[in-house]
Amino acid sequence: MRSSVPEDGARRRSALPLAMADKLPESRTLIKIYLPRKKWVLWCLALLLAACGAPPWNSPYPAGESEPAIFFSSFSERPKFLDPARSYSSNEWAFISQVYEPPLQYHFLKRPYQLVPLTAAAMPVVRLFDSRGRRLPAGADPAQVASSEYRIRIKPHIRFQPHPAFVRSKDGGYRYWPLGAGGLEGRYTLDDFPERDTRELTAADYVYQIKRLAVPANHSPIAGLMAEHIQGFAGFAKKARAQQERDRAAGRLWTDLRKLDMTGVRALDRYTYRIRLKGVYPQFIYWLAMNFFAPMPWEAERFYAQPGMAERNITLNWYPVGTGPFMLTENNPNLRMVLSRNPNFHGEAYPSEGSDADRRAGLLDDAGKPMPFIEKAVYSLEKEAIPRWNKFLQGYYDNSGIASDSFDQAIQIGANGEANLTPEMRDKGILLDTAVETSIFYMGFNMRDPVVGGRSGDPADRARARRLRQAIAIAVDWEEYISIFNNGRGEAAQGPLPPGIFGARDGKAGINPVVYRWRDGRPRRRSIEDARQLMAEAGYADGIDPATGNALILYYDTALSGPGSKSMLQWYVNQFKKLGIQLVVRTTDYNRFQEKMLKGTAQIFSWGWNADYPDPENFLFPLYGPNGKVAHHGENAANFSNAEFDALFDRMKNMPSGEQRQQLIDRMVTILREESPWLFGYFPKGFSLHHAWYGNALPHLMANNTLKYKRIDGRLRTQKQKEWNRPVLWSVWVLLILLVVSAIPAIRDYRARERSRAR
Repeated sequence: MRSSVPEDGARRRSALPLAMADKLPESRTLIKIYLPRKKWVLWCLALLLAACGAPPWNSPYPAGESEPAIFFSSFSERPKFLDPARSYSSNEWAFISQVYEPPLQYHFLKRPYQLVPLTAAAMPVVRLFDSRGRRLPAGADPAQVASSEYRIRIKPHIRFQPHPAFVRSKDGGYRYWPLGAGGLEGRYTLDDFPERDTRELTAADYVYQIKRLAVPANHSPIAGLMAEHIQGFAGFAKKARAQQERDRAAGRLWTDLRKLDMTGVRALDRYTYRIRLKGVYPQFIYWLAMNFFAPMPWEAERFYAQPGMAERNITLNWYPVGTGPFMLTENNPNLRMVLSRNPNFHGEAYPSEGSDADRRAGLLDDAGKPMPFIEKAVYSLEKEAIPRWNKFLQGYYDNSGIASDSFDQAIQIGANGEANLTPEMRDKGILLDTAVETSIFYMGFNMRDPVVGGRSGDPADRARARRLRQAIAIAVDWEEYISIFNNGRGEAAQGPLPPGIFGARDGKAGINPVVYRWRDGRPRRRSIEDARQLMAEAGYADGIDPATGNALILYYDTALSGPGSKSMLQWYVNQFKKLGIQLVVRTTDYNRFQEKMLKGTAQIFSWGWNADYPDPENFLFPLYGPNGKVAHHGENAANFSNAEFDALFDRMKNMPSGEQRQQLIDRMVTILREESPWLFGYFPKGFSLHHAWYGNALPHLMANNTLKYKRIDGRLRTQKQKEWNRPVLWSVWVLLILLVVSAIPAIRDYRARERSRAR
């Protein structure tokens, strides 16, 4: 009997009678654990080989995706609109700016920011006309200009990305138009339309998109602004609405905008179109670098207008159609989004012009080489900052921002306030990019308030209020604010114009002499004694209000609330206390705060301004008198009004950037510094990190189509991922030993029971 029971455990299982085996469920588990010695050895060898191979065990990507030129990053918020007529959010433009191509773009390297042709063959030709249609010379008095014309010629042989909307049947019709009843059966994504085709980009595609901006049903966020400037825009909107109503009544879901004329926009030939504006609007040139003015093929709009498409999310808001270097090939906003190289891309060379600093940084190493440099960009959904940060440190994301929770781990602030990477980051070869953003955070005075603004018509009282404002401007230490509340991420502002904007002066020529002195090669804030002297000249010696004999009381209105704001508000109180001023903080909700600003009942407040385009006009008009918040419901929240400043603004806003415009801006900035309607506050500084394998990582605060410039060293990335994600095998061995040790008593018990049954 003993000899009939095999020693091999695996064979022993088969030797048991079926009825007996079914009565031993616990033995089933034990037998699976009890492997022969050879299988244990093979299993361990396989474990070791896996540890030495690629990819690392914790890689979130399929094997083999690390080494190719694929860019890996993340997104935290689902893009809502990918239609260029509707989209106006940065998280949306991060995707569609790689797909769509307006006629112009920003030069990748040049600072100040400079527009250059993209699909346009050259910069637009601008022509000026008077009210009788006669041509005016360039630089003519804007008062004489009745209309201005932008004539744009695009490059030939540019083709759209492959798309089912362009596919034609043998009879010359369109393969997927109309689909007819049941045509969408089994089709739930764009991939369910297997055939693809393309066609050449024409001037008419740009005209068609501008018409789409005017269609009320498209809800374009710039429709109101464009109606003020483009001839015939408002009239076209009415015609389009009426035509859409007729089409719907007839059962047609698509309105062919080609059949409707807009007087201000017209294709002159296959590659040339013109846009006519009312009067002059020099800033319009910047709009031609935005996605709103990218081309739209009418076939794509018609394709997506078919019944049932919207219910399946087969729309322009889900699947954009462009001529750019990439196309959106996967849109799963609950998991990931993928941009792949457009096989029909017309090609573009990396820029060859840049500064000496660009050359030293290696940003001109790719000069003249064809772009894009990467094959694909994969963006994974990361709603939480910590997982995103950890994957960046593991090498699975190529770049990263710095959340407040991770700031101390990544950045250390030096004695002079400069930001440097921590040793941990430097050891990994991680690099830091910083850029002063084209925005400003400021503290404003309500110039209609008699205490801080002065009584209107009384020059002496206005001079008193001006000295008070200047004293406060010196006392409020924005460098300290940036250090405490922004982790050093900001630059104290010397005026309203951020660096990189035409008109902003650098170095000694750019300091605000009311607040700073130039010493040791840098601006130094004037002493608090200087501020107290101004207080005395204003009639508030030691901060005493002569009308009451007590400390001067000023009021700061803010929408900040909650425990996180308490320290910041106390900081403001302490700054004014340096001058003996008692600052009373009045907190409220944002709606109430806005109401106070509209009515002019706030005395002192804080606000910010972000650039729409890199032109000084965009930063100076928030202080232009006719834009006053109270009188005109404009963006001049300080209600500042100065006759000389306003006159200079009227001259400056329509001038081309040059020496004459610079002189006007210099004078305007001088007026603002002397009058001090704002404490200029600071320009926020953006911090971003990237790994050593991520090339051409130059921050650009105006351009959004920068993915094509990026370069990935996949071999270095693969190497670092292996180094940083080695499995800790000793814990595996400990676990295996514990399993073996814990299994021995059970195995002995099982074998003893088998021997007893055999006997």
